[in-house]
Amino acid sequence: MPRCFWCTEDPLYMAYHDQEWGTPLREAQGLFELLLLEGFQAGLSWITVLRKRERYREVLYGFDVQRVAQMSDAEIDELMLDPGIIRNRLKLKAARRNAQAWLALEDPVALLWSFVDNQPVINHFKDRSEVPAITPQAVAMSKALKKAGFTFVGPTICYALMQASGMVMDHTQDCDRYAQLANAG
Repeated sequence: MPRCFWCTEDPLYMAYHDQEWGTPLREAQGLFELLLLEGFQAGLSWITVLRKRERYREVLYGFDVQRVAQMSDAEIDELMLDPGIIRNRLKLKAARRNAQAWLALEDPVALLWSFVDNQPVINHFKDRSEVPAITPQAVAMSKALKKAGFTFVGPTICYALMQASGMVMDHTQDCDRYAQLANAG
């Protein structure tokens, strides 16, 4: 199966590419998980985060936003000792802060999807050189999230979230998923 340029032969990466990335997601807990994971990824490769995803699900209570919002400093200190996750205090505190900010929003799913007018943006890129790292919509999302109290939500992270959650479909035309998702949109 032809895949996007970034997808390596790692089975975890291939499964993520083939089943998840670029598929429209409108479920709150799933979007919250992706938002936090994209923040944890900052400065690292996505495969690093994917390899730690199951452990994050365990230690962050299945990405239960209420429970993550209530994490104590002692819990964060304990997580800093866990080799199964990315041990970065700023990112762990950001997860708690972002959960609190998420809960303060009236409808976080509607807010996130509003930056693409509630419809997936289907791009028709022929090759990787056309795929942007940032778009005006991602910049606007970043500004809105920061204003709402979120951290680790720069434009690059927001665009990666948009791609991962299918708000934006950036599979290139030489990828099998392109036809599947372009025609579904």
